[in-house]
Amino acid sequence: MIALLKEPWPWYIAGPLIGLTVPILLLIGNKSFGISSSLRHICASCIPADIPFFKYDWKKEVWNLFFVLGIFLGGAIAVRLFPNEAPVTVNPKLMQELAGYGINDYSNLVPMDLMNWSSLFTVKGVILMVVGGFFVGFGTRYAGGCTSGHAIMGLSNLQWPSLIATISFMIGGFAMANLILPFILSL
Repeated sequence: MIALLKEPWPWYIAGPLIGLTVPILLLIGNKSFGISSSLRHICASCIPADIPFFKYDWKKEVWNLFFVLGIFLGGAIAVRLFPNEAPVTVNPKLMQELAGYGINDYSNLVPMDLMNWSSLFTVKGVILMVVGGFFVGFGTRYAGGCTSGHAIMGLSNLQWPSLIATISFMIGGFAMANLILPFILSL
């Protein structure tokens, strides 16, 4: 059983389990799945400012904060109890391409050659972490939700805006990975 928990689950098991969150949330209280809304709930509960966006009854959405806390704690427990000492598996062609940019460390989920405190103070680090983080946050707010909310919950409910948002996320991801990221990495 422990070996099963240490390995990545195949798509045909993990996918339906993720998909089942939609009907379960709808059945237990007509709740919507999404992670990015939790940041709004945290801000509304912690910052008593006179900002209209944060003036709502966030206590009705406290379940979402517990959901996100559960995701965080589940990840922390999994890392502690089921560590995987093997390097992250990366396609050999991608490894060869990334080696050309000086990325060779696959000991973590994110290459340490890119994401570390010292690289934060470089042009490449500022673009990837600060500017990229801003665009992710701005895009999430502009789209009215994150990829999990739109692609899992919104598409399951046949919402037209979620289809447009999901297609846009995919196009943006392809453009970033194939056009913009190679340019940034070559800086």
